[in-house]
Amino acid sequence: MTTTTEENKKALPKHIAIIMDGNGRWAKQQGKLRIFGHENGVKTVRRTVEDCAKLGVEFLTLYTFSTENWNRPKLEVDMLMRLLVSSLKKELATLKKNNIRLNTIGNIATLPKRAHKELLDVMSKTSENTGMTLTLALSYGAREELKNAIQQIAIKVKNNIISPEIIDETIINNHLYTHNLPDVDLLIRTSGEHRISNFLLWQIAYAELYFIDVFWPDFTEHHLLEAIKNYQNRERRFGKTSEQLI
Repeated sequence: MTTTTEENKKALPKHIAIIMDGNGRWAKQQGKLRIFGHENGVKTVRRTVEDCAKLGVEFLTLYTFSTENWNRPKLEVDMLMRLLVSSLKKELATLKKNNIRLNTIGNIATLPKRAHKELLDVMSKTSENTGMTLTLALSYGAREELKNAIQQIAIKVKNNIISPEIIDETIINNHLYTHNLPDVDLLIRTSGEHRISNFLLWQIAYAELYFIDVFWPDFTEHHLLEAIKNYQNRERRFGKTSEQLI
């Protein structure tokens, strides 16, 4: 692992989110079935999680399974769910060793019972960890998240729990899946695609976007460090002018 100076650590993105794209196309290039790509993608997840933890990244969110992914062929979905269960079991020791807390966002009630149970079990067993927070976006869709938040707020307004006049960004944030997470600083997408794909639409309002033409199974520590270096060389103005930042 490349060492970082204290100055560089201060410039690290606090929250990195990754759209892990390209497993299926990577497998096709190898003349293999799509599940082969997903299996190798899990290995990349392990490496990336450990790399981020060692660098000092505080929050890492991975787009693991979207609401739209349920529309894939049943065989592939079933294999992905089995892979999720086996991966959670295998990685518990790694999470504990690296002091990583597992978190999740999305409509996890729609997951198969076994996957749901394993997920909650690993979250419980890592809940006291104080290092990096690893969030898996599972059965997640940003539009559904926003819809649910609006519905919850509307019900509270209807029942006179909150007044429409006081609704602000904080209240909206508090009704999102990510209410316990900071906004995203750096969003990385692999595979060469330049889309957000219904991922953290509210939370990436001022995120730096980084697209890389590498399939997820081929994503390495070098690519991660290049993305972070690119982020550190950008001027984040948040609507202000360059002169105001001086």
